[in-house]
Amino acid sequence: MSTYVFPARTTTAEIELGATLQPKFGPDGLIPCITQDVATGEVLMFAFMNAESLAHTLRTKKATYWSRSRGKLWVKGEESGNVQLVRELRTDCDQDVLLIKVEQTGAANASCHNGYKSCFYRKLTDLEGAAASGFKLTLTAERLFDPATVYKKK
Repeated sequence: MSTYVFPARTTTAEIELGATLQPKFGPDGLIPCITQDVATGEVLMFAFMNAESLAHTLRTKKATYWSRSRGKLWVKGEESGNVQLVRELRTDCDQDVLLIKVEQTGAANASCHNGYKSCFYRKLTDLEGAAASGFKLTLTAERLFDPATVYKKK
């Protein structure tokens, strides 16, 4: 259970300009979280947190998310060894999105379960003629590890 109780949201002025973290969790209890490499600024991934995972992240300084597909806390790197050490936490103006800056660790130094440094390893090939070209994606990075050798199916 969480040892952190986040402050209740107060006035718009305090939320938007004040000095107290007052995260706005959605009706589902989740808040979006963007994860960025602290050294390079590269966006590594996007996930959700709930109050428990945010509290766990703050307590351990290891990025911990809420896995919607598994319905449980997910400490990044618990299976792969590619742990994200939190170096900074930011929030947007109305505190309904989090941005964490992490030091990506582990042998592969990868954040994506598909073996890439970033989950954003593809781009739309033709931005101007996307529909005409069939919405084709192009790889923009090299795979750092083979997921079949890292993740063991239970």
